[in-house]
Amino acid sequence: MANNKEIAHQILTAVGGASNLKDATHCMTRLRLYLKDDSIPKDEEVKAIGGVLGVVRGGQQYQVIIGTNVPKVYEELCKLANLTANAPVEDAKAAAEDAAVAKPKLTPKQVGKNIMGYMAGCMTPLIPVLLAGALFRCINSLCGPELLGLYPAESDLYILFDFLYDAAFYFMPILAGFNAAKQLGITPMLGGFIGCILMVPDFAAYATSGEPFTVFGIPCTVTNYAQTVLPIMLSVFFFSVVYKLIKKIMPDVLTTVFTPFLSMLISIPFILCLLAPLGTIVGNAISNGLAWFGTTTGFFGVAVIAALWEFLVLSGMHLALMMPMMASFFETGIQSGPMVSGSFATWACFGVALGAALRLRNKEEKSTAFASFTAGILGGITEPTLYGICFRYSRCFITSAIGAFVGGAYAGITNVCAYAITSSNFLALLSFSGGTTANLINGIIACAISLVVGVVATYFFGFSKKDLEKV
Repeated sequence: MANNKEIAHQILTAVGGASNLKDATHCMTRLRLYLKDDSIPKDEEVKAIGGVLGVVRGGQQYQVIIGTNVPKVYEELCKLANLTANAPVEDAKAAAEDAAVAKPKLTPKQVGKNIMGYMAGCMTPLIPVLLAGALFRCINSLCGPELLGLYPAESDLYILFDFLYDAAFYFMPILAGFNAAKQLGITPMLGGFIGCILMVPDFAAYATSGEPFTVFGIPCTVTNYAQTVLPIMLSVFFFSVVYKLIKKIMPDVLTTVFTPFLSMLISIPFILCLLAPLGTIVGNAISNGLAWFGTTTGFFGVAVIAALWEFLVLSGMHLALMMPMMASFFETGIQSGPMVSGSFATWACFGVALGAALRLRNKEEKSTAFASFTAGILGGITEPTLYGICFRYSRCFITSAIGAFVGGAYAGITNVCAYAITSSNFLALLSFSGGTTANLINGIIACAISLVVGVVATYFFGFSKKDLEKV
């Protein structure tokens, strides 16, 4: 990883040196540079600098997105350019300045980029949290009763590490909501508050009990939102639109109290009844169709569902698809056809992480990718790969789908079945035992194919030349 002084030096050189820099400040994540000639810096060259996450132009500022280490980079930049350090820009002021940024023309491509940028901005700051939590799960998987048996599942150490894993993943809606609000220029705590609403135990209890619940008389589909991110992203986006509209018309003397209150009052029926459960609502509508498709189209159906699986996971639709599958498993003790598709999608995801670790040149990103692979293969956790790699490099979604499709096709052709519910890590291979020896061998081969194809496809096609320019 480039140190802060190197990052500052490369940025200063790319923007034309100290002679082109009138002044500079920073907010929580961005260097905000005032240039004499803003035609000098080439955005793609700046983005290629190790440690730089993006570039934004607007008004009189040239903004370089760094992340949480921006104060240290700013300090080094001031030393190199012989500038007097300014106080950090407050969040509210930064949001107001960012709102004034000239927006590019909205084309379908730009809309897609904006959506992916928003989602990546919500999740990228969480990568250290997800990796740390995932590694605690890895330790339990290796040292706990599943493998080495160094301590039992009832031990305080096992329970502690499980707590630490849950703290990182279970409460993702709260953490992602905070980041989403920051992305949209509203008070981050309000985004976290919406995440808390989705996670509050009394509300989640309705999902467990199946009891009906209404919001102002409107029927509400209650879902367990633990470990989900798309519901909170949609919810905070809608809330931000309402919040900004109310803030425009609210008198300043009343806005502190009544703008958040009224925004929440108006937004909450849409959030709880439509936006947050959207994945479940849509998933319930299509689950029967997907299940039928998977069982009537032979190996092709298994392959297609495997290719789509991680997209279903991101939206929460996989839960609706899994319910009839699990019911069938509890009746027969066997998972076959589309019921095993998720396994090959998981192994393809492991392959994406390994392919990225082998291909990326930036030391920090290479390290993150390798940690994501470790979290996956040992802990069975794919979120670091999905949110840390695929959201940032969207081609990797395609390479993951390719690996899953090929592995799923092989499994469908050889009629691979699973006979147990196991962890999602490498121990998942044991789920194919219990039937014939050929079934075990073919199950392992299918997983290996998904992994290898994921690695190869990601290595050769997962990144553009610009992505690989970061060193």
